[in-house]
Amino acid sequence: MIDPVTLARDLIRCPSVTPEEGGALNLLQTTLEGMGFKCQRLVFAEEGTPDVDNLYARLGESAPNFCFAGHTDVVPVGARDAWSVDPFAAEIQDGILFGRGASDMKGAIAAFAAAIKRFTEDGPPPGSISLLITGDEEGPSVNGTKKMLQWMVENGEAMDVCIVGEPTNPMALGEMMKIGRRGSLNGWLTIKGEQGHTAYPHLADNAAHRIVDLLRAITAAPIDEGSEFFQPSTLQISTIDIGNPTTNVIPGEARATFNIRFNDLHSSASLTDWLHKTFDAAIGEGGRYELDIVVSGESFLTPPGQLSDLVSDACEKVLGQRPELSTTGGTSDARFIKDYCPVAEFGLISQTMHKVDERTAVEDIRKLSEIYEAVLRGYFQ
Repeated sequence: MIDPVTLARDLIRCPSVTPEEGGALNLLQTTLEGMGFKCQRLVFAEEGTPDVDNLYARLGESAPNFCFAGHTDVVPVGARDAWSVDPFAAEIQDGILFGRGASDMKGAIAAFAAAIKRFTEDGPPPGSISLLITGDEEGPSVNGTKKMLQWMVENGEAMDVCIVGEPTNPMALGEMMKIGRRGSLNGWLTIKGEQGHTAYPHLADNAAHRIVDLLRAITAAPIDEGSEFFQPSTLQISTIDIGNPTTNVIPGEARATFNIRFNDLHSSASLTDWLHKTFDAAIGEGGRYELDIVVSGESFLTPPGQLSDLVSDACEKVLGQRPELSTTGGTSDARFIKDYCPVAEFGLISQTMHKVDERTAVEDIRKLSEIYEAVLRGYFQ
């Protein structure tokens, strides 16, 4: 048998700070090959981004293919002297496992492996089980899951359903499952005015005044009131930059950045159209603006049904409660997987992910592994 806590500790001891592999994929591959998995390492590169090592592992050759997805890369530890423990020592204190990646998400990956090992002790599954593990989730997400999925299509690898092991529970294991995520759109707005003297405003075009008008136009009212499974979309201005230290100079250029987290009432295309129409109406005579947009993911929803029922039934069996079906939080690699098969996210508690002294309860790792095993038994019954 595989002890999920021991494996989680071994994974944490691999300093796989994105985009470094750090030995984590090597360890996982060795573990999975010992279970009979066929493993393939997929290294992808793109100009301007770091090369990334990824792992696809499959046990079995027939359909259906149940996939567990996740990432072994972790965010930097920050100031090491702020930690009460070595962030890569995987210390256990009073039943709590400390270390970078404990909750996000090496604990879940260890739970994957241990659950599969127990499930297959009586024989191979009537289908296949796979793991889609990237080293690029915490990075730019260019050379990881997105390209792995393209590789799968090119090589005839299909998933029928997928669980992503992101930490989804706010305070206690079993509270929340993600069945969708909001989309994320980033905008860079630049106003082109004309510099001048503050005593002679008629000879200038104040970019600061114009950018205030445009930002007021997109923040004056809520974008929407939410939908059945989603919160209202939100727009947050993250910075306004004019760079003018002089009190008697009218600025000729002003810049702002903003982020929109949007629900399933919108797409990035519809929001881009709304932004241009709103800015065109607000800019005023003679005004000029430039708008650059980058979309990190569209909103999506896996409607409640077989997959969410599988996870909910497993949680009820192991923990005695059914999780809330949610679409809150940020983005994850599920935004790529949703184009290939139904996907849901369920993992550990999210309270300390990316924080100093990231940690998870040892018992939660064990219970999570039991839940994953119950999901497999329910799916392949």
